[in-house]
Amino acid sequence: MPSRAFPPGIHGPSLTFFKDDDQQDIDWDTQARHLGYMVTSGMRGVVLAGSSGESCTLTLDERAQLVRKAREIAQANGRNDFIITVGCHANSTRGVIEQTVVGHQNGADFALVLVPCVFSWAMTDQAIVDFFTEVADRSPIPVVIYNFPKLVAGLDVNSDMLETLGVHPNICGVKLTCGGIAKVTRVAARFTADQFGALSGMSDWLVPALSVGAIGCISGAANIFPRVLVEIYNLYTAGKIDEATELQKKLGKPEWGIGTSDVNGMKWTTVKQNGYPPSSAHCRRPFPRFDDAEEQARVRKLVALLAPVEEELRSKTV
Repeated sequence: MPSRAFPPGIHGPSLTFFKDDDQQDIDWDTQARHLGYMVTSGMRGVVLAGSSGESCTLTLDERAQLVRKAREIAQANGRNDFIITVGCHANSTRGVIEQTVVGHQNGADFALVLVPCVFSWAMTDQAIVDFFTEVADRSPIPVVIYNFPKLVAGLDVNSDMLETLGVHPNICGVKLTCGGIAKVTRVAARFTADQFGALSGMSDWLVPALSVGAIGCISGAANIFPRVLVEIYNLYTAGKIDEATELQKKLGKPEWGIGTSDVNGMKWTTVKQNGYPPSSAHCRRPFPRFDDAEEQARVRKLVALLAPVEEELRSKTV
């Protein structure tokens, strides 16, 4: 059994907001506002410093501050049960382990870990298994494997590797941003949810993933539609499959708009949708600005299809 099972439900990978100046320090006013938005949305938890949070640009101190700020906001809103997962991505095993330690020291519950990929040609299947094993052996908090081949030079944690890693007592799950729903099926067939759980990495296949044993979802769309994702999950787990499926269908086009506009587009859209300062809409350089007018109009049009549903759900909880 793992040291701690990953809690089922919707976990939102928070964006990180920066000031629009030469240093691009974190814009803590906007960051706190957004974390408050996520904490009060009904989600089970938040992921900080993940790929949506521009993990590779953040210092150890910034990661520590993000975790502390999220915990502070969660407690201020009466969410002592709110789960904080810290994203861990570095160019060495040592660097990743250091990030798990910093996360733990500042109040994180879990670590979401990506494979180092600078020397991608050297990362054989065995090297990847060895990497996750060493990180899990030394991490003070349970590890969730983050499988996102597009982000790490095509490196994929396949089903055989997941079966090997899933028995480790400090590895509790996998986030599948590879779109591999068959992996969900195989994980659920091999492990119980409290041993090793699979989570969808995109919201547009949340219902299909749940139908074959997923324990939840970690999707960037939660920055814009957290209550919609929670509603789909709650409907499905309450046995209201038809209602969950209909809402899932409505989410399809907005998710496509968000997912195909990259992190800069998702951040720009979140800022627009939530009324944050326009100066906080940009990623840390060298990530380019999302300033193509046609792309802006496209994603706004798609997101607008579901915005009234999110607002209606929000009004019911205020």
